[in-house]
Amino acid sequence: MPTEQSAPGFELSPIVAGLWRIVEWNLSVAERVRWIEQALELGITSFDHADIYGSYRAESLFGEALKASPNLRQRMQLVTKCGIRLRAAERDYRVNYYDTSAAYVRAQVEQSLRNLHTEQLDLVLIHRPDYLMDAAELADTFKALTREGKVAHWGVSNHTTHQFALLHQHHPLVTNQIELSPLQMSALDDGTLDQQQQLGLRPMIWSPLAGGRLFNEAGEQADRVRSEMSAIAARHNVNLTTLAFAWILRHPSRPHPITGTGRMDGLREAVAAQTVELDAQDWYAIWVASKGHGVP
Repeated sequence: MPTEQSAPGFELSPIVAGLWRIVEWNLSVAERVRWIEQALELGITSFDHADIYGSYRAESLFGEALKASPNLRQRMQLVTKCGIRLRAAERDYRVNYYDTSAAYVRAQVEQSLRNLHTEQLDLVLIHRPDYLMDAAELADTFKALTREGKVAHWGVSNHTTHQFALLHQHHPLVTNQIELSPLQMSALDDGTLDQQQQLGLRPMIWSPLAGGRLFNEAGEQADRVRSEMSAIAARHNVNLTTLAFAWILRHPSRPHPITGTGRMDGLREAVAAQTVELDAQDWYAIWVASKGHGVP
């Protein structure tokens, strides 16, 4: 399955594998290698990390697999994030906080390179908006790390349109990774998806299944959405996971939804969404169920 361009020279697979829970999967190195191989066989070539995932352990677990099977690296795109200082062992901060200073971003990028046993990261995202960010200084850091061959492309995650525009004017960004699911639709109205279309970029989407709430959350909204989606899924002969991914893929910004599962069946269900053709009525029926009212 070919990758698709989101910006000149930048490619991600249509479905991206998220590694934020890899520590919980309890896989041996050999099992991690096989998991990566199977994901690649499904056409999932992009793998999404963050320095803080698994209390700073997730990248290293993935990196051990790449070290054990070095040929895998050339078949994939490695994405990671930095900019959050999270309290953890040997990181006794008074509070969790954001840091996009030159020294911290450089240190975390270089640590991610070591963790992942690679010479270059395909994409690095600033994980959350830093209210103390100096956009010009951060852009200089981007330029330096790109010039040194350590990072190929830069983006952000969870940034508003104004925050994206501020940094983008100093250094080109290739994506904004934002939340979107049938239970969380703020991105449809806050301008972030519109901005990505305006700039000819493709957003990355985290938590497309609402962190699992789509299947187990109690409440009127979740009940309405599950009922409507179950009927639509039955007509398309797919399950709710596949339909949720198809609902996201239907958006004209051409988003890249991120999985969060270690189950190979879960990856297959996400990939299957690419063959589901939702018409506008199906898409809006899910929107109506989530909002609890018709379109204005």
